[in-house]
Amino acid sequence: MKASSMNTHMGHIQIDNEVIAQYAGAVANECFGIVGMAGINVKDGLVKLLKMDSMTRGINISIVHNRLILDFHVIVSYGVSILAVSDNLISNVKYKVEEFTGITVGKINIFVEGVRVID
Repeated sequence: MKASSMNTHMGHIQIDNEVIAQYAGAVANECFGIVGMAGINVKDGLVKLLKMDSMTRGINISIVHNRLILDFHVIVSYGVSILAVSDNLISNVKYKVEEFTGITVGKINIFVEGVRVID
């Protein structure tokens, strides 16, 4: 189990990285222009849109110097500015994850793996 931890005046708190990934994925899916998380099959080089129950596979969480580093593999909507979507995603996720966990977000990397036309 990989987990993020912190010490407070009341004791030690440990948060599983899967919990952070689920929360960050839910926040990301609420952002304008994000269709969903992308699952990458390294063996075949295929990218597919992940369902809501497995979206954490499109998010990698690591901790360096007590700061979270989040990697998002996303699929964006056709016709939107990738820069605007990325800025929106970064600001929303950074604020909400820091508020949720109490751990500082050091970096958010966004990998756009595909574009989808939405009806």
